[in-house]
Amino acid sequence: MRGNVVGPRILLRRLRETMAKPTDAQDRLNEIVCLIAANMVAEVCSVYVLRADDQLELYATEGLNPDSVHLTRLNVGEGLVGHIASEARILNLSEPQEHPAFAYRPETGEEIYHAFLGVPVLRAGRVLGVLVVQNKTQRIYSDEEVEALQTTAMVLAELIASGELRGLSGPDTDLDMVRPMRLEGLSMAEGIGLGHVVLHEPRVVVTNLIAEDLRGEEERLEAAIEKLRLSVDDLLNRDDISHGGEHRDILEAYRMFAYDRGWVRRMKEAIHSGLTAEAAVERVQSDTRARMLRSTDPYLRDRLHDFDDLANRLLRKLTGNKHGVNGGEMPADSIIVARNMGAAELLDYGRDHVRGLVLEEGTPTSHVVIVARALGIPTVGQTDGVVSLCEDGDAIIIDGDMGHVHLRPPSDVEASYIDQVRFRARRQEQYRQLSGKPAITQDGTSVDLLMNAGLLVDLPNLVGAGAKGIGLFRTELQFMVAASFPRMREQEKVYRKVLDISDGMPVTFRSLDVGGDKVLAFLRMAQEENPAMGWRAIRLGLDRPGLLRTQIRALLHAAAGRELRLMFPMITEVQEYDIAKDLFEREVAHLERHGYEKPVKIRLGAMLEVPSLLFQIDALMKRVDFISIGTNDLHQFMMASDRGNTRLSGRFSSLSPSFIRALKLVVDKGNEYGVPVTVCGELAGKPLGAMALLAIGYRRLSMAPSFIGPVKSMILDLPLDTLEAAFLPVLDAATDSDEIKAYLSDFAEKHDIHLPATNL
Repeated sequence: MRGNVVGPRILLRRLRETMAKPTDAQDRLNEIVCLIAANMVAEVCSVYVLRADDQLELYATEGLNPDSVHLTRLNVGEGLVGHIASEARILNLSEPQEHPAFAYRPETGEEIYHAFLGVPVLRAGRVLGVLVVQNKTQRIYSDEEVEALQTTAMVLAELIASGELRGLSGPDTDLDMVRPMRLEGLSMAEGIGLGHVVLHEPRVVVTNLIAEDLRGEEERLEAAIEKLRLSVDDLLNRDDISHGGEHRDILEAYRMFAYDRGWVRRMKEAIHSGLTAEAAVERVQSDTRARMLRSTDPYLRDRLHDFDDLANRLLRKLTGNKHGVNGGEMPADSIIVARNMGAAELLDYGRDHVRGLVLEEGTPTSHVVIVARALGIPTVGQTDGVVSLCEDGDAIIIDGDMGHVHLRPPSDVEASYIDQVRFRARRQEQYRQLSGKPAITQDGTSVDLLMNAGLLVDLPNLVGAGAKGIGLFRTELQFMVAASFPRMREQEKVYRKVLDISDGMPVTFRSLDVGGDKVLAFLRMAQEENPAMGWRAIRLGLDRPGLLRTQIRALLHAAAGRELRLMFPMITEVQEYDIAKDLFEREVAHLERHGYEKPVKIRLGAMLEVPSLLFQIDALMKRVDFISIGTNDLHQFMMASDRGNTRLSGRFSSLSPSFIRALKLVVDKGNEYGVPVTVCGELAGKPLGAMALLAIGYRRLSMAPSFIGPVKSMILDLPLDTLEAAFLPVLDAATDSDEIKAYLSDFAEKHDIHLPATNL
């Protein structure tokens, strides 16, 4: 091929003419491979299409045995073609049989060929197939030839995605799109939503690929980028966004991506290769998406969706397409279904009509999930294949509590969920009526019910839920939504708002607890085999004292003239607490030296999450003002059971007798030393679990705001003295959690105590 741009442009023009011919799909595909082979002076050109069963099937070939079409199939990762699909990378080889991934298929007759060039067929970063050319001579294909084949693959991607090839391989490749289906996902924001599917498809289909005027295309791109940046700036100035908080932090990071020079430079380079501005945006985004999806860094994978959103917005600026729901009005009961999306795109839909969000991807820490949770939108993520299994307008039910999605649900399932929603509404109204009542048992024992929080948008629930304060404020969430380390004054502003909104009620801040699955954009951490037990929480804070000291200083300033309660997470040895406390006291001394106002009262505590502290409990009690127990981590460490492992998630209950005995040891020691002990894990928020905690002596429980009502209802009906006297002998004799559950359930039934369904 000669020239830097002419080759790809001529080939694209001829492909466009072929695509426009009135012929059937197989004939069109056969003509395309012949055209590519002729234009690239290749003796072989083959197209492999990725089927729904994750097999790559040979759909058309020029040069290989034609009888192998629709017969030759490779698994993803098998052979050179499978390797290209799994890695989403180009392979350019002079002797392919020497490559370790080579797999010989005798039916194709390809053993006589040497030079091999294969490119992934990508659409929006997703591999749809593989396009291959081969020659008998040993050679490496030129950059110009690679560029031509990549550009051609964009045309094939649209042909595959259009559905025109569906059925060529037989009926077994078709999907049944109308039957009811129940899909399993991951619960990311609780709640139940019933409604109709609104497919989130902001991607603009690029049909004009070849540029006639390169300078004109570059000018179009520059003008569209300027409009994009202005629209992002306008979004940040909206009334519901302009106030401080996590929403704004997320969108500030989003704006930073829009002004990234490297992104713009790569799109201009693509234009110089002969593409239109639209095709250049799509090329760069497909390459970026494929590269970032291969990354094992969860932060990079989460940020990919912000880049996706920006590329989609830029395409709409270039084409003049408006972002909307297929050009029509949104249904009043819309449930958004997407592969993934940026936080800004969710905000574009508005809150009034959105009843739920279903994502194929997504993580609990991704920006869109944080915003959905803040807005009270039920969300289920990691729902494999949901976008391809539904269509706009399909009936859908999302169960954000269990992580279930029901597509086209049968009438009995729909009726069951309608009953659940109505029952919940009635029950929630009853709980709201209890919010002003103190949590006192039938025999007069008072229980402090506190709230877990981590975002400013959580705080309006404080009064409505009837909490007596915040038992756990997770400070790390502010860091997780920021693109760079929040400065001391930024942190101080957030902490002061928390204390202001709490209006004198106690607030217990937890120092920065990151690491494991909690990733910070500005803190790169090495891959760990077991991150839950790795470099995280106070371990990271003591190794990076600058982070911890800045946070402590911000908390001291924010609490000036008020009480400050701070606890350090994942203390493993008493010495760690001593070091953290010494660091804290040095910051207090710094405050005094410079004449700043101090908190009127300071209370320092530790989170008990690591079993080793159970054997240092006396030494710890002598040092702390309070203890909080993180039952989630303490349980998984005691049971050597990763709570993220689905095979083990139901095997070991938090009501295990050994675990309850360990919790009893801590509260007994707290009573002995006069140290308040609070439980702030999931166990406290489940009525059956809360019953067990009260029976062994706990009087302070902290939980998500939605759990306060059910737990308080249980407490108001509970004869605690009777339960305590009867439960301890049962605990001493029990050997498994089923005995504990059975006893507590029977006790509740005999004493007319209502217990909602639990999954303990």
